[in-house]
Amino acid sequence: MIVIDNVGSSEAEPPLRRRWLCLLLLLVLIYGSHAPLISLTKVDGRVPFSPSSCVLLIEFIKLVLSFAALLASGNLTGLKISAWMVVPYAIPALLYAFNNNLVVFMQAYMDPSSFQVLSNLKIASTALLYTACLGKRLRLGQWLALGMLVAAGVCHSYSGLDWEASDESATRLRITSWGLLLVLVYCFISGLAAVYTERVLKTQRLPLSLQNLFLYVFGVGINLASHLSGGGQQGFFEGFSALVWLIIAGQAANGLLMSVIMKHGTGITRLFVISSSMLVNGVLSWGILGIQLTPYFLFPVVLIGWAVYLYYRSASYCE
Repeated sequence: MIVIDNVGSSEAEPPLRRRWLCLLLLLVLIYGSHAPLISLTKVDGRVPFSPSSCVLLIEFIKLVLSFAALLASGNLTGLKISAWMVVPYAIPALLYAFNNNLVVFMQAYMDPSSFQVLSNLKIASTALLYTACLGKRLRLGQWLALGMLVAAGVCHSYSGLDWEASDESATRLRITSWGLLLVLVYCFISGLAAVYTERVLKTQRLPLSLQNLFLYVFGVGINLASHLSGGGQQGFFEGFSALVWLIIAGQAANGLLMSVIMKHGTGITRLFVISSSMLVNGVLSWGILGIQLTPYFLFPVVLIGWAVYLYYRSASYCE
């Protein structure tokens, strides 16, 4: 259940449309399988590896693969690179690093369930920044479709709460005024980082592999500093298993493939990929982890399917 934007127009070659569709389906599968795979690695309810080591390895693998792709393409010859071309790529890395720390900080002002529900507002913030910063106009039907995505995310998060828990505090949603402000800041920065990255990738006439190289140089540097400042006693590769390496490979592929979406598609496509992955997440959680799906799960499924149809139909009228 995903949207094919410009690449999926009637003017595109059928083989190109098929490749684009396969790319989007693969991204949905990777996104949706991430949380269930992490749950499978847990020992006594805790992940046995260092999350910062995992993230750092993902960034490093993306950096190496980007460099290899650049060498294989032969696009190095004749390139004139200046510092002003590289500096803009530091901003997304800083924004994402800030948001990652903000998520941890804001837990003191709200419960995790409230964050999970309200974080779906980043769909709206991304769409608003997409139109404001990139000058893209969306039709009324497209706005309605994006509103459905927000509603689907809220319903999916809300239906995941254990309303039959014996401890009332386990199901009660709690958020302070500071928590609400912080989650709005989180959603704004998430949208800003996505829109800014798309703008840089599309305005600079550079090979995507070189642009990825710039992005992940800063990503590796920031995550390395974060890992070293953590001061944990856990070994770098401690707790790593074949499943952990599969997660790392999947997330590295996810980052590289998403850059293709941002370069040749739109950030709105990214929103539909992430929203559609909720369905994969639910099905895999049921099939692999044995988590019971409730009838409420069908409601976000219908909303996402309707949003995809409405957005694509409205977009076709713009062509």
